Amino acid sequence: MSTGADGGFQDPPAEVLAQAAAAFGLLATPARLHIVWALAQGESDVTGLAERVGGTLPSVSQHLTKLKLAGLVRSRREGRRQVYLVDDPGVVTVVRLMVGQLAERAGYPAGQPVRLHELGA
Repeated sequence: MSTGADGGFQDPPAEVLAQAAAAFGLLATPARLHIVWALAQGESDVTGLAERVGGTLPSVSQHLTKLKLAGLVRSRREGRRQVYLVDDPGVVTVVRLMVGQLAERAGYPAGQPVRLHELGA
């Protein structure tokens, strides 16, 4: 991001702000945020994600479709399974930073695994 004449950051173009708002909007539901959090830890298929986040297969599949259409996750075929992974390392950074900050504020020790529902998500 470039800096302006006064040394501050220039405002991003409206299109970029709209894309960022859309991405944050997709992550604004606890279920989708939990799915991205889980995928940030490693690849998974729908069954594994449903077990981990406590959702039904159809619900998790619908969330994955929305995240995939937005370009936040992608999938690849592994035999008969569809395996999902986070498509953008920057998204992983943002999610880990936000969840880490909230965990710290809630008093969880650093490095301790945190489930999103424990943070009220």
